[in-house]
Amino acid sequence: MVVVSADVISQYERFSLYNSPYPAHDAGCAIDLYPGNDVAVSPVAGVVRAVRTVRCPARPYAVSEDHLILIDCETHVARILHVDPAVDAGDRVEIGDRLGTLVRSGFFGRWVDNHIHLGFRRPEQNLQRASGSMPIQPDVSVTGLAWDGTGTVVETGKTHVRLDAPNHGGSGFAALADDDGVPLDGGLPHYSGGGALQTVSGERSLLGTPIGTGDGRDVTWGDVAVYANGRRATGLSLFTSRKQFGLKLVFHAGHRSSVGDELTVRIEPTADPLRLG
Repeated sequence: MVVVSADVISQYERFSLYNSPYPAHDAGCAIDLYPGNDVAVSPVAGVVRAVRTVRCPARPYAVSEDHLILIDCETHVARILHVDPAVDAGDRVEIGDRLGTLVRSGFFGRWVDNHIHLGFRRPEQNLQRASGSMPIQPDVSVTGLAWDGTGTVVETGKTHVRLDAPNHGGSGFAALADDDGVPLDGGLPHYSGGGALQTVSGERSLLGTPIGTGDGRDVTWGDVAVYANGRRATGLSLFTSRKQFGLKLVFHAGHRSSVGDELTVRIEPTADPLRLG
């Protein structure tokens, strides 16, 4: 397991280990870092080994080419994606140095904000393939935020809305908590694998409904559906933030909400769960 320090993570507004459909994130083996702007600052120190162009799925809202930056970090090699690079092989970078500009990658769902994808491999591993990175442990304390399922819409996009709740009025990082106060991570239930920011086991529940089963940091979502004012949502986009929190609801086929609307969210068992990956 590779520990990412609090000093590194605090460069960014948000992070997520599990909120992705791609196998690179299985078992928390990659971390997405959201700076809140389009400047990509380095989460690692080392020498750039290579920069490669990567084809990504064609999306009308995204670029068709992404980039993989490989950086030698003594015992590990960092794999960084979703950056239009301003560095070349042989360059030395320090933590906080500018790597380039974030790109709106075709690997993203429309509701996904621009971010840096970071994973680590041993030097002898295959550095090109998507899966195979080492588990990552963020070295930060995360507060679990209780939520009653209600909130006011403060932001909308074509495929998402963001609420003003649960509110994070303190300092440090926070994430939505399950009914036992455990901070959650991932796409509930639209990505099959989710996670927790601490070790868990057995059934997890949210808003009084069982949502999955914990095993270590991993949570396998159960067959549930998310509703907002009676309208079915794709799911909840779960992450950890050090800014004002605000839950993101995903509607991959569109929604009818406007800023200022009051929403009540409920979770119910279903025989027809929505899975995007």
